[in-house]
Amino acid sequence: MPEKSLSEEYMDMFKEENVLCAASTYEQKFYLNQRFQGLPESIKEELQIMSVLFTTEVGGIFTLIYDDEGNLSMETQADEEDILYDEIGSVLKVKQLQETKKELFESLELYYKTFILHQDISDLLKEDE
Repeated sequence: MPEKSLSEEYMDMFKEENVLCAASTYEQKFYLNQRFQGLPESIKEELQIMSVLFTTEVGGIFTLIYDDEGNLSMETQADEEDILYDEIGSVLKVKQLQETKKELFESLELYYKTFILHQDISDLLKEDE
């Protein structure tokens, strides 16, 4: 059996329920998990713009993924042969997004915990106070 490319591996991972979205320099595509089609259009557009700009700037593949508790994280990786991938830039870009998109990420976590994990929203809002 031939070895899978990084993009094929990522597409397999993308089929997992807890992946929100991904963008790939190699495929030049943005993927939004069908499970999250209920998000407002403006949020979906913001995710697409953010993800595509990330991969345009640093290369590789960028993914937003939820853990089992509903916390959102950013992951980035590249093919071993990709000499254009900016590893240092990816770390800096993730830190920048954590600061500039903090409210978006918090809202997406609240959405996931409420609509996917079916946690009580009043309890979640109390935790944030």
